[in-house]
Amino acid sequence: MHGLLNRSIQGFLRRTYGEAVWLDVAARAGLGPDGFEALLDYEDSLTDRVVAAAAQRLDRPRDALLEDLGTYLVSHPELERLRRLLRFGGTGFVDFLHSLDDLPDRARMALPELVLPQLALSEQRSDRFRLMCKSPLIGTGHVILGLLRAMADDYGSLAILEHEGAWPEGEIIRIDLLDLTFSEGRRFDLAGIS
Repeated sequence: MHGLLNRSIQGFLRRTYGEAVWLDVAARAGLGPDGFEALLDYEDSLTDRVVAAAAQRLDRPRDALLEDLGTYLVSHPELERLRRLLRFGGTGFVDFLHSLDDLPDRARMALPELVLPQLALSEQRSDRFRLMCKSPLIGTGHVILGLLRAMADDYGSLAILEHEGAWPEGEIIRIDLLDLTFSEGRRFDLAGIS
């Protein structure tokens, strides 16, 4: 797993739950207190141990913790660059959904060695989609679910999102669109003023 992704988990735990929690999680997972280096690669098993240790330390279900991580990645002010990368996917939430297939390639333009989950969107009907997420980290679909919830809010859309389960082909997220103009959404423009 790329260090940048691991650093995101570390940052989420530190900023949301505090330094003491992070230090305890790192120790439980067999990681030093300094944590992850953003430009190094790590074994997937270490990432899995960190997530498991955090879920245990916080007494939270792993899936809920991962969903919160996904929301954090889009909504935390210090991660505005990721939000901007995602918003370049389209002017509305449906455009954004259709752009998800291309997200790993867009991310590799900035970091060629970064490997993101494979995402494949299928349209069931005009207001219902299914998103397949394939990743070596178990539960990545829950991270994507949290990210999608935050992006729906960002676009001002009302949607019901549900993690339907995991299969050997990947994890499935069901997306039901209720109202694409439910609220104003967050301001976004290409000039970088938000």
